[in-house]
Amino acid sequence: MPKHASVTDAQALQAQGYVYVDVRSSQEFAQGHPAAALNVPLLERDEDTGQMMPNPDFVRVMQGLFPPEAKLLIGCQVGGRSMRAAQVLESMGFTDVTNVRGGYGGARDPMSGRTVDPGWAESGLPVDAGAPSGRSYADLVVRADGGQ
Repeated sequence: MPKHASVTDAQALQAQGYVYVDVRSSQEFAQGHPAAALNVPLLERDEDTGQMMPNPDFVRVMQGLFPPEAKLLIGCQVGGRSMRAAQVLESMGFTDVTNVRGGYGGARDPMSGRTVDPGWAESGLPVDAGAPSGRSYADLVVRADGGQ
């Protein structure tokens, strides 16, 4: 079972060498993401239908980028996709996977709308936007496949 961390704990873990992997779609990542995060989407928008579809290369790219003992922080928008991604990674042999509760946007109680887990952005933690060189999904696929 993956470990869990708040966004503030995740930032502290980044300083200790953990890598933040944002599993939101490339489009969501470009709109804003935790500073220094890498983007490997669990789901990606299908260009023809506009529907979110599982990324068939998620595990292959992660295995190409990281050894099984890599210290990984897995985050998404609110915590659902990241939890699923963390479970997938553990089932594939990754041993140090932490799900980031609240993700980028924060988790809300569906009934009251109150914040259950604050998100990265609303917590005032450092953010980037766009598709930074070497951290965008397109660049990471090339690197995972043995390119530079």
